[in-house]
Parts: sequence; C-alpha cells; structure tokens
Amino acid sequence: LAHKAGKCVLAAPSGYGIGSEQNSYFSHMLNCLYDCRYCFLQGMYRSAHMVLFVNYEDFQQDIATQIQATGPDAPYFFSGYDCDSLAMEGITHFTTEFLPFFAAHPQAYFELRTKSIRTKTLLATQALPNCVVAFSMTPPALADKFETGAPSVARRLEAIVALQECGWPIGLRFDPLIYDRDYQLRYRDLFAQVFAQVRLDNLHSVSLGQFRLPRDIYKTMYRLYPDEKLLAYGLEEKDGMVSYHSALARQLHDFCAETLLGYIPSDIFF
Repeated sequence: LAHKAGKCVLAAPSGYGIGSEQNSYFSHMLNCLYDCRYCFLQGMYRSAHMVLFVNYEDFQQDIATQIQATGPDAPYFFSGYDCDSLAMEGITHFTTEFLPFFAAHPQAYFELRTKSIRTKTLLATQALPNCVVAFSMTPPALADKFETGAPSVARRLEAIVALQECGWPIGLRFDPLIYDRDYQLRYRDLFAQVFAQVRLDNLHSVSLGQFRLPRDIYKTMYRLYPDEKLLAYGLEEKDGMVSYHSALARQLHDFCAETLLGYIPSDIFF
C-alpha cells in the first residue's frame, strides 16, 4: 500500500487514444495479477509485487482539475496502463470509488482496460454512457500460451455479453497483434467468435495495436526469457522501440483491419 505523491494524471503516449485529442492516463496500481509474456510490465519492475495507491481522492482532484482546463474536445482518461483495471477489484474497490466520480463529470470519458471478468460492481451500477469497459482480446491459442492467469477469451466474451445487456459501452482492444504462421486463421476465427456474441448497438470502439516495447524493457525481458520465441522472431529496433519489422507489421495490421471492417463501421475503428 502506498501514497501516490506528485502528479497523478499523465499525458497518454502519442497515438494512444480512441478519437479524442485530449488523452490522459492514471494508474491506481502498479503491476498486474496476470502474467502476459508480451506485456511491457514484464521488463519494467524488479519485483512481481503489486502496489496499490490508497489516496484515490488525490487522483480524482487531479482529474477534475484537468477536466476544467480542457476545451470543447471531450477528455479521455485511461485506466489499466500500468495494471489491469478490474483484476483486483475485490480488494481495491476501484470502480466503486471512481464510477460515481465520472457520473458527476459526464463531459469526460473513462476507460477501464481489462482482461478480467470481475464485473460485479459494474453489473450492480447504472450504466454510464461515458464509461467504456474495454477488453483486451487475443486469439485463444495465443492467449492460452502467452496470458498466464488471465480469464479465457470465452469467459471475457461472457462478461461482455452481460455488461452489454446492462447497457455498458464496450470497447474491444486487439492489442498487441501477435504474429505466427497461422495468424490469418487465428485472427479470422477470433473476430468471428467475438462478433457472433458482441452487439454493435453499444459497441463504443474497436482498436488495433502493434506489438511494441521500449528498447531497455525489451532487453530486460529478453534476459529473463532468452528462449521465448515471441521476443526473437521478426523484430527490429527503431527510434528506441522494438517491434515487428515494418513489412511484417503492415501485413499483420492490414489483414486484421480489413477483416474487422467486415464486421464494424469505420467510424468506431481506431
């Protein structure tokens, strides 16, 4: 348990957003219950322990100050950048504390990024049109291999269906895109599975994100897992970031984008 000192809300990285020019993130926790091999958190901290900041009121004050300073463009506040927003909800009561705050600030959007199915508080709360519950999705075969401890894709879809029935806006985050030789089949089947269950009527946004790691974090992860093929194949360093080389990244992105746009309208795709 810790007290977060200094600035609680930070500018989101360039390109991180779902339509707004005003994108910020905040982390009520550091580190994650899940053990996803591709996650930058693998190389960020020297300990697997989690840190929970208890001074929620300071986070809320900083968010309120930023909302007041924002122009006409609706600001977005992302949670789940340095942790999973919902995985520890039974201990943190994060949504219990922050949903009423954002209900009182309807001009701002709040994203809960998660792989968790701990949605009890959400299901017991009146849905907020400015709160997006955004689920990260990976093809099941790759999720089973790389997302140790996280709920299966099938269980995440069950949680999404229940949330949609209660009116919650849903986000789908296919991030990071992971290459293997069967990627076309894997992603085609994933999208078919997802959109057989997820309705479009309150689907807020869908986004793709490339596999990318800051150089120093990649080096740490590679030292930890020198035999991990995920950290070896098709990668290059550019401008301090390690990701798939440009031709492979474009191939993977273009296939997934084209396939996704067969299911969703382009105005909710990022």
